[in-house]
Amino acid sequence: MSHGTYNRLWSEVQVTLDDATRIDVDQQSAKPTKDKKLAHYIVSDLYVKYVTAVNRLDQCYDQIVQPQKRMLIRKLLDTSIGRFLELKHELVNLELSEFCYCDNALTEQKILPMEAEVKVPTYYKREREEELQKRKKFMDDVLKKLGFFEQEDVGIVMTEYQAIRLIQTHERARQGRLRSQFMKEIRLLKEKKIEPSTADKEGEGGRQAAMKIQKIWRGYITRRKIRKRVIDEMLLIGMLPPISQSLEETKRAEEVKELRRKQQIEYQNEFEKALVEEKDAIRKHKGGQMTEDIRDEVRNWFMSYKNQTGKFPDFPSEEAGGSALIFSRTVTESEISKSTAPSSKESKGKEKKGKKGSKDKDDAKKKKSEEDEDPGFKMGPSNFLADLMVASTEYEEVWRFKDESNNPAQKHYVNMIQAQKTLEIEAELRKIVDDQLRVELELLQAALDRDRAKKGKKSKKGAKKKKGRRSGKKGKKKKEKDLTPDRTLESLFEELITNGIIKKYPETPLSAFKGETSYAAYDLRLQGKDPQPALGDIRQVILEYCILPLGSKLVHQSAPLVRSVLVVGPRGSGKDMLVHAVCTEAGAVLFDLTAANIVGKYPGKSGLIMLVHLVSKVSRLLQPSVIYMDGAEKPFLKKVPKTDKTDPKRLKKDLPKLLKSISLDDQVLMLGVSHCPWECDQKSLTQAYQKIIMIPKPDYASLNFIWTELLFQYSGISRQFDIGALTKLSDGYTLGTILNVVKEVMTCKRVLQLRIQPLTHAEIINVLSRYEPIYKEEEEAFMQFYSKTPIGRRKARALEIEAEKQQMSKDQQVKKKK
Repeated sequence: MSHGTYNRLWSEVQVTLDDATRIDVDQQSAKPTKDKKLAHYIVSDLYVKYVTAVNRLDQCYDQIVQPQKRMLIRKLLDTSIGRFLELKHELVNLELSEFCYCDNALTEQKILPMEAEVKVPTYYKREREEELQKRKKFMDDVLKKLGFFEQEDVGIVMTEYQAIRLIQTHERARQGRLRSQFMKEIRLLKEKKIEPSTADKEGEGGRQAAMKIQKIWRGYITRRKIRKRVIDEMLLIGMLPPISQSLEETKRAEEVKELRRKQQIEYQNEFEKALVEEKDAIRKHKGGQMTEDIRDEVRNWFMSYKNQTGKFPDFPSEEAGGSALIFSRTVTESEISKSTAPSSKESKGKEKKGKKGSKDKDDAKKKKSEEDEDPGFKMGPSNFLADLMVASTEYEEVWRFKDESNNPAQKHYVNMIQAQKTLEIEAELRKIVDDQLRVELELLQAALDRDRAKKGKKSKKGAKKKKGRRSGKKGKKKKEKDLTPDRTLESLFEELITNGIIKKYPETPLSAFKGETSYAAYDLRLQGKDPQPALGDIRQVILEYCILPLGSKLVHQSAPLVRSVLVVGPRGSGKDMLVHAVCTEAGAVLFDLTAANIVGKYPGKSGLIMLVHLVSKVSRLLQPSVIYMDGAEKPFLKKVPKTDKTDPKRLKKDLPKLLKSISLDDQVLMLGVSHCPWECDQKSLTQAYQKIIMIPKPDYASLNFIWTELLFQYSGISRQFDIGALTKLSDGYTLGTILNVVKEVMTCKRVLQLRIQPLTHAEIINVLSRYEPIYKEEEEAFMQFYSKTPIGRRKARALEIEAEKQQMSKDQQVKKKK
């Protein structure tokens, strides 16, 4: 697509953002509402708008090449992600569930559910590609030294000419075999010496043969046309999956995107070079004049203030803004003085009115006390809304109506750089001039004191300044003791890799966790039921709680803090896949604190202290980081089995301390997984992990989607293959089981035989029957555990209150009828 296409896309996104921020600002000042349905509608509407804005802004940021535009789009993107996460937590508090459904907003905005699923921003990994490659190479080098490096299978590397020669050789051999078989058949016919029949002599045999050939050919092409029409009809009504684009078209589109990304790097380098050059030029040609203007401006203020008050003013400190604060402060003071004039009259009028309407006030107080019992829903304050509005205002003022006809290549604008650097140089020069004028002001004040014989005034001012300095030190926190002050990051990193604490993980995109979202959950909730989430909902929640905050420093610093997440589910449900997906999408370092992994490492109490210190220190230095624990329930076991030699309770005391040390500035996440979380002290487990996500067994829609995606990637499988029957037969099996079954069935040999020997259901069922499904008892155990979690108890309590209210209303209706 062209530059104009992405510019139009940006303008469309800005319309959505303007609408969302307008509603958002109104809700910030709105009164609390007790109507939960109305509150859910408002928040879900904003939620969907920010989701669509995030996805489109990510596309713009990935493909727009103009560097100054990309800076603003990045601000809009980060603030939109942060506000979207804040609204997610608002929805969780409203619905008392980690899974939120916004079908009402989707219907009103005419958006498909697939479009309302937020995607991982491309810049999370693309802008850190060099760093990730260096880290990966360092880990490979360390593993090679230790002898644990597993060499990846690499195909035969050959040039294009060699590949063509190899294809030609095999094709000539194939044609030679066919020719040999054909000549063999001719030779056999000659040896039989078949005598021509009498019909051939009369010419009738040839005519009949031709008619037979025509009949067979016409029947074949007719059947082929009918088959094509049936397939086209099925595609039109959506009964068959759409035919994907050709590989050439997809490859060409990716090449164009990659060309634009390379152009971004080129333009960014030119822009950074221009920043330095323009700043030097402005300092050289305008620096002297700017210095004189600032000095004259402040001196005039000195003299005008002295003429009005008879004394020299207090010069603002550097922390307060220096001389830049002078004129803004005079404006505010004048405005305040004007506003205080009528204030006394208004207060007197209010006092008179208060005497007359004392009874009204008493009634109002009673009403307020009643409302305080159940204040209702009120939108919480946002850390991102103000920045988002500032960025939107910048777009309106600078980019919306900007004429770019003179810049078809979309390079940087020099005039904008000059304006920006002029302000920067002015600020730098102002600091220098302020230091000089402070000395000058002290001399003038001393001369004035001598003239008026007012001594000691200067010392009092100095004492006041010292008090201000002392107050700034109170907010400082005590630094933790560093047990490894003389060690470099590389040596600590190598030590943790050597001991197997930092592990290499397989590159797994989040899309590998396949599954559909729940399309019936919204209606079920309206009916008062508590529906089970689908696999697509799990994928979305992992993205919202783990990947989006972890991948961006700005978002993590201001968004609601999630220190730890626990993923529970049956064996093979995809828990480890989700851990690897979080690390892959965020470009994070994986620290494995599983009990079986740390057994025998860093022994003793001092060794444990060193282990926790190293993990805490290195995880902060190599942000973003994921601290992973398989069997998250084991540190909180009430009784350790005698057969367990891994000392699972070793981290019981240190794990909560490690989690509490994670702050907003630390892009660190504790990610635990468990397949039997009910075997431990559940209170301690739920206190350690803020968010608990349970993976249920796949529903019909998810199973159908998984089988379709996995099987139809092979072109030899007929599109008429009955996926619905296979979905019914595989009910209760996990995602991992289905992946293993497809790997076992679709071997290389079987894929080559598909056109001759079509795939049957029996082949899949025979392999599937070797695996264990999720039984009802295990499913009920997970449901019982989840009902005892904090959010599960809050949900149960809310349902009880709702049931009591309904019962009371029914009783009142019955009394009225009597």
